[in-house]
Amino acid sequence: MAHLDSEAKEECLREDLKFYFMNPCEKYRARHQIPWKLGLQILKIVMVTTQLVRFGLSNQLVVAFKEENTVAFKHLFLKGYSGTDEDDYSCSVYSQEDAYESIFFALNQYHQLKNISLGTLGYGENEDNRIGLKVCKQHYKKGTMFPSNETLNIDSDIEIDCVHLGLSMYPQEWKNSSFFRLEFYRLLQVEISFHLKGIDLQTIHSRELPDCYVFHNTITFDNKAHSGKIKIFFGSEAKIEECKDLNISGSMQKNTQYILAFDAFVIVICLASLILCTRSIVLALRLRKRFLNFFLEKYKRHVCNADQWEFINGWYVLVIISDLMTIIGSVLKMEIKAKNLTNYDLCSILLGTSTLFVWVGVIRYLGYFQAYNVLILTMQASLPKVLRFCACAGMIYLGYTFCGWIVLGPYHDKFEDLNTVAECLFSLVNGDDMFATFAQIQQKSILVWLFSRLYLYSFISLFIYMVLSLFIALITDSYDTIKKYQQNGFPKTDLQEFLKECSSKDKYQKEASPFLSCICCLRRKGSDDHLVLIN
Repeated sequence: MAHLDSEAKEECLREDLKFYFMNPCEKYRARHQIPWKLGLQILKIVMVTTQLVRFGLSNQLVVAFKEENTVAFKHLFLKGYSGTDEDDYSCSVYSQEDAYESIFFALNQYHQLKNISLGTLGYGENEDNRIGLKVCKQHYKKGTMFPSNETLNIDSDIEIDCVHLGLSMYPQEWKNSSFFRLEFYRLLQVEISFHLKGIDLQTIHSRELPDCYVFHNTITFDNKAHSGKIKIFFGSEAKIEECKDLNISGSMQKNTQYILAFDAFVIVICLASLILCTRSIVLALRLRKRFLNFFLEKYKRHVCNADQWEFINGWYVLVIISDLMTIIGSVLKMEIKAKNLTNYDLCSILLGTSTLFVWVGVIRYLGYFQAYNVLILTMQASLPKVLRFCACAGMIYLGYTFCGWIVLGPYHDKFEDLNTVAECLFSLVNGDDMFATFAQIQQKSILVWLFSRLYLYSFISLFIYMVLSLFIALITDSYDTIKKYQQNGFPKTDLQEFLKECSSKDKYQKEASPFLSCICCLRRKGSDDHLVLIN
């Protein structure tokens, strides 16, 4: 009797394992279990994608409004602005007269803003709760300089002097002030800061409530280099605030309610998906514990790590992460729609990443068909080798990055900082913009020019002809191995050998309903060993 009980226990475990590794359609044929998760994932793809598209259109309006206002501010407050920034700064001046004119031009434009601006702008309060301009200048504490005699006597301590210019004061009154008598030989920078408020009315055309903005604008005259060139930087930080009093007639309020209801339905769908996938993972962990205990009792040895990891369905983990991000992003979107929050960037990151994971998860269902799962199996087989290879190649890449930055940085725009160097080298590896990189090197130093040629030729030859070729060879080798396994059969693990002994396989060969058979449950020819691998 004990022997019969043991056999019944083993057979029951084998049946449960066999059922666990079936795809949704096979589970329906076996036990007529309706594939709720499959249907829910299909519905979720449609809902989440629709939500993302609607939010993306709204986010584009927000970003466009900020950028267009920044361009308008530059034209309004920067004297002689050409419409195109010079490198990383907006424009520059080369004489004392031009510097004074640029400063007072910005002050005068601020006072006349309502008469000259085309936008819906108003004055805002600064950090001191005062309306007006704040002008600060930084300079060395004291010093004298006589370049003709090569004489310099300076105190390197920096002093900062600030003054507030209200709307009741006009720039002409300050021209003769001692504050604006600049000693350029010890001047470091002059900073003009002010706040402006605006309302984005273009959202009304999209049947959305408008946003109210506060723009913190800063104009910086940078003379730290003392090279005879003062760089003028314009910075604008836009902050969205809740409009205090909105009175808009029409059907916009009803449209907002429909969108909020749609977002709430998306949250319900993702919450149901989260619960079902979490339940599946919990049941899988229990099944793994049963299998490990049984294997240890019968064969007196532990199951290998690869078989243990087969019970952890990575696709379910991906779905759970996606659902959590969608739920949080949807809550933020509802708050933004109700104008209680204004963090568009965080919401777009959450919704965009979750939608990416949702669409990547579709590959799982394609992987149930042997003709479509080559990509998944190739990625799984090649990933460990590719990561080890990239770790080694990355050391060489970092070496070239540091070398290019320190040597070519002063002579080439693409090598002026580490981030730009890394991006430039990555472009070269992919064959992009090669001639322009060679041609832009300044020939002010013959030694550096010769080094740049040796540097670029060696990097391109090494990474394109050797590193990139080996990288592709690793993936190709894994692909060939998978194709060979699909033809001749995959290597059998302990788990697959145990499942192969299932004597009750015929009980799972019930015929499905005509409807599901037509949709997705037609039987496939060939072995199902690959299902364990892609699970």
